Amino acid sequence: MSAHTIIMTQGKFMHRDSLTFPFEERGLQFGDGVYEVIRIYKGRYYLLEEHIDRLYKSLQATQITISQSKADLSYLLEELLLRNKIINDAHVYLQITRGSAERVHLYPEDTKPNIYAYVKNTPRPLKNLTNGVAAITYPDERWKNCYIKSLNLLPNILAKQNAFEQGAHEAILHKDNVVTECSTSNVFLVKNNAIYTHPANNSILHGCVRSAVKKFAANLDIPFNETIFKLDDISSADEMFLTNSIDEIMPIVKIDHNIVNTGHPGSITKQLQIAYQMDAKI
Repeated sequence: MSAHTIIMTQGKFMHRDSLTFPFEERGLQFGDGVYEVIRIYKGRYYLLEEHIDRLYKSLQATQITISQSKADLSYLLEELLLRNKIINDAHVYLQITRGSAERVHLYPEDTKPNIYAYVKNTPRPLKNLTNGVAAITYPDERWKNCYIKSLNLLPNILAKQNAFEQGAHEAILHKDNVVTECSTSNVFLVKNNAIYTHPANNSILHGCVRSAVKKFAANLDIPFNETIFKLDDISSADEMFLTNSIDEIMPIVKIDHNIVNTGHPGSITKQLQIAYQMDAKI
């Protein structure tokens, strides 16, 4: 699944094969940058404003300043779809680093951030959305500022790979017996017709789909509790699900080879999936 031909970089558009940065690039050498993955349905962005808002919060937290306003960047991303003639389901990967400069730990002076974005076709994972997926539990070994969507993803990669090697889709992360989120998604537990998920603090990424689920739950009169739950609570869960821009609202039906309740997606998860589809117009 390769990227579409035209990419956006530094506010301009070019063929993807023409993109070059010097070998001393801070994103490459330090992970000194931030990113977003933005969903597209039928050629239209979903939750674009929310993703842009979160991107600028990450930029502020990492003290990276770009010349583009939110409106400018949104325009460029819309233009990226037009230039690639995107009318199908896809996603955009957008990355901003502190720039290209000599490799020293201090921030370089007068260095322009490197910005680029590209589009990839991304069909909806319909089979998994219908049947659910398996997950494992895995220690949360990440840093203390997970609300920043930074390029420093090695702990996430190790957790995701461990899940894959055990035949699972995701790794549910935990620290001191408290469930935080997953390697690439937020995670939710349903018990007695109420939803539980970790508070949106520094310990998790504040997911855009997570925020949408909170809104859907309010509209459906489903209690939404932003409070911690523990590993021990998983065994008695009525339902579990995860959310991100690619997996949408994904049922979890097995964890560590143990079946979640009946082993089928639950009614609240299904209600949220319908609300998501209506909101995204898919």
